[in-house]
Amino acid sequence: MHPLQKKRLEYIPQIPSLLLKPNEVVFTRKLQERKGASHLKHLFPKTWEQRGAELVAGNGRKTPLRIGLFFSGGQAPGGHNVIAGIWDTIQRISTSSQLIGFINGPAGLIEKKWRYLKGGEIDEVRNMGGFDLIGSGRTKIETPDQFSACLQVCNELTLDGLVVIGGDDSNTNAATLAEYFLVNECPTKVVGVPKTIDGDLRSDEIEMSFGFDSACKTYAEMIGNIARDAKSAKKYTHFIKLMGRSASHITLECAIATHPNLALIGEEGKNLEAIVAEIADLIETRKGQGKEYGVILIPEGLLEFIPEMKALIVELNQLLAKGETQESLKQKNKTLFYSLPSKIQAQLLLERDSHGNVALSQIETEELLIELVKEELGRRSFKGKFSPVAHFFGYEGRSCYPSNFDANYCYALGCMAALGIRDEMSGALCAIQNLAQDQEAWQCSLVPIVQLMQMEERKGMQKPVIAKALVNLESKPFLHFAKNRESWKFDDEYQNPGPMQFFGEKEITDTVPFTMR
Repeated sequence: MHPLQKKRLEYIPQIPSLLLKPNEVVFTRKLQERKGASHLKHLFPKTWEQRGAELVAGNGRKTPLRIGLFFSGGQAPGGHNVIAGIWDTIQRISTSSQLIGFINGPAGLIEKKWRYLKGGEIDEVRNMGGFDLIGSGRTKIETPDQFSACLQVCNELTLDGLVVIGGDDSNTNAATLAEYFLVNECPTKVVGVPKTIDGDLRSDEIEMSFGFDSACKTYAEMIGNIARDAKSAKKYTHFIKLMGRSASHITLECAIATHPNLALIGEEGKNLEAIVAEIADLIETRKGQGKEYGVILIPEGLLEFIPEMKALIVELNQLLAKGETQESLKQKNKTLFYSLPSKIQAQLLLERDSHGNVALSQIETEELLIELVKEELGRRSFKGKFSPVAHFFGYEGRSCYPSNFDANYCYALGCMAALGIRDEMSGALCAIQNLAQDQEAWQCSLVPIVQLMQMEERKGMQKPVIAKALVNLESKPFLHFAKNRESWKFDDEYQNPGPMQFFGEKEITDTVPFTMR
């Protein structure tokens, strides 16, 4: 085992002291009115009127618990600490408690593939990245047979609770499962944990999903290295696409951390012509300064924010869902489609994701922009050198070591999930407020998932889903970025954050994301 692995296994997460005393705290319903869209009431009659809950001092039940859990969706650093937090908490409540892991995500629940998790094997993954202890999966629980199978398994295993560790879609499943179990008088409570490196599972109560901080620190290190190399070699323009399926949170966070020459934020809604012109202007101006190099950050979901591309993608999704082809596109969209490089055309037609949407990670947006910028510079009779290099940073950040922040945060979330099930809460998502402050100032609560939901079109049908949180263009982090980005274009104020730090001064080791400060 690598020496760093050994040291990380020894790390003790820093969490509110209340969470270490499960028998002295309880979740109690808040007094304020519930929030949420009233048109969802008929879909969630049992859980729609639930209010949130907060953790307060009280006499907690000491009954042994049987809890099942699974990871859902892509990996995010810190997931194993969620499991560790659940395990430690239920053992503190009663050493007779048991923890069951469903193998490879929701499919493990549906197909009854599970195993008991024990303290020894959990100890081997504390503060480690990845989801390899039990694996993950992207199966959606949608059909009557799938819901029935889940109900049967939870009843057979006599589970007190089920913890769903996932993102917005996974926790939408948690909400529907909670409702289904209540309707069918199943005693299993369902609690969700907010996971996604994309950072788009946020609300007034949920300040951050876990994994975002670690992934961004990993990407920022690589961006900083590339920026330093660009400034050293002085001959390449790096186009770096960053993971983040719909929102630009990762790009904004990494831009604030590294100060690239240009960072595109999809939520600004610029059209394709304006984006290409901005990049071409940047290259021309820097050439005039004797700088034929640069660093440009591109969010994975950029295309869906470009008005004309969004219209094309929406129509393509609808046509392909009906078995039709691009030949049935309206003329404006068809003209745009065939104006794109053939490689991009093919990628726009690839198999849709589980929601019937284009798989944006498979579209080489960075390559598209490179080709369009080449054409634009050609029209301008550009005389300088344009030597683009394309990158996509995605998987590199999904299973890295969790930062100290994520290690602490995830362990606390696991403790909360266990307590929520003990206190018979269901259809709720674990949330911690004041995350940017010292752990003793953290406020632990449970948020009804239904109040985070809205109706959206999926595969041509309206379905209830948790709304994705986009970059707020009025927020302090974005305004800070907007204020400084013009100087970053030409002054080469590159910052190199370096590798993630685990030991030493707290102002280096325990930093929170810039977009939370």
